Amino acid sequence: MDLSSLLNNLIDYTNEIDAGRTGFSTAGKEGQGRILYESGVCGALKSFQEAQVSKDPQTLILCELIFLQQEMQFCDKKDEDTRSSLTQAIQSFEDALRCLKTVENPAAYRFAETAFPISSQYRIHGFPKDAFHLACISHRTRLRNVLRAPGINMIEKNVLNQRAANMNAAQNCYSKKQKKSLEE
Repeated sequence: MDLSSLLNNLIDYTNEIDAGRTGFSTAGKEGQGRILYESGVCGALKSFQEAQVSKDPQTLILCELIFLQQEMQFCDKKDEDTRSSLTQAIQSFEDALRCLKTVENPAAYRFAETAFPISSQYRIHGFPKDAFHLACISHRTRLRNVLRAPGINMIEKNVLNQRAANMNAAQNCYSKKQKKSLEE
C-alpha cells in the first residue's frame, strides 16, 4: 500500500475510534459506538502493522505522527496533561523527520555527527543518539506507561504494543541509514 493510502486509512480509523468513544457515552448509541470503536482499533492495528512491514523509518514516523495529531484533534481542551504530552510527542516526531532528511545527505550528516559526544550515553550502536532516536525512545516510554494503566482492553493494548514495536523498527531502520550515510 502506498504511503498516502496508508495515512488516509489511519485517519479514517482514528475517526472511527473517536466516534466509537463518543457512542459509548451516548444513551442508545452504545452498541454502534462499540462497533465503530472496535472497527477503528482493528483498522489502526492493521495500518501500524503495514507500516512496520515497510521497514521505512519515514513511514513509521509519519503514521505515528498522523495518529497523534488525530488524537490531539479529539482531545478535550480541558485535558491539559494529555494535550501537553501529545504536543511534546508531535514536536519530537517533527524533529525526527527533520533529522531523517539530514541523515539522507551523507555530507551534511557526517558534519552533524561530529557535534555528538562519543560517550555511549550519546550513542546508539555507535551512532549519534539524535532527534530521531530520542523521539522513538520517549514515545516508546509514553506508550509503555499507557499500557500499565488499568482498564485498557486487550484490543487497544495490541495497538499500543504494535506502536511500541514500530518505534523499535523505526530505530533499527534509521540506524542502517546512519551507517550508510557515515560510510559514504
